[in-house]
Amino acid sequence: MTKKKTIDEVCNPDGSPCGCNLGSGYKVEAVLSVDERGQMVLPKDVREKAGINTGSKLALISWEKEGSICCLALIKVETLSGMVKEVLDPLMKDND
Repeated sequence: MTKKKTIDEVCNPDGSPCGCNLGSGYKVEAVLSVDERGQMVLPKDVREKAGINTGSKLALISWEKEGSICCLALIKVETLSGMVKEVLDPLMKDND
């Protein structure tokens, strides 16, 4: 059985923690609104700083707490160092 990778292992193959807590260098870049079609816009300055261009692929990562999603993150697929399939396969099996 394949062990699920933690978000820290996915984002940082060297094992350094990335974590999801407010005390670890995270900041609010923007406040986004979701329209009636479920779409939102990433501000241009954020896209530029993150190197996100037309056609860029982003993985949506979520954290659950007490049965509800509490945090969401977008990670550029190429940052996942080829581990996308390894991460997504167990998630897809959990939903069956």
